[in-house]
Amino acid sequence: MIKGFRDFILRGNVIELAIAVVIGSAFTALVGAFTANIIQPVIASAGGVDVGLGFRIRPGNDATFVDIGAVITAAVTFLITAAVVYFVFVMPMNRATARLRALAAPEEPAEEPLPVDTALLTEMRDLLKELAARDIRP
Repeated sequence: MIKGFRDFILRGNVIELAIAVVIGSAFTALVGAFTANIIQPVIASAGGVDVGLGFRIRPGNDATFVDIGAVITAAVTFLITAAVVYFVFVMPMNRATARLRALAAPEEPAEEPLPVDTALLTEMRDLLKELAARDIRP
């Protein structure tokens, strides 16, 4: 029972999924602060003080404001989170898994030489084929 659970947990996809969920949620606050305090001020300095990049469908109605800046911020947040999770956790785990597989892979046994009688018969057959190809009779 415990062995089955251990095999389930140690499967690559389950571990990668768990890491992505836990670390992704842990980095959300960090990346949110990064985009709010670094990315948005850069955008504000390039385009003015108003960071609300977007437009209103109906003028004068704030509920119809389409906020493109929020979408850009969410995309940057996603890309930063995905990059951190991949480079810090997934890539090293893939390397470790590849190393473990290389260590666990059995070496291919060397090809066994043919027994002497089989080798002689094979050589005789090849010589007879060669003689037949030249039209030489033994």
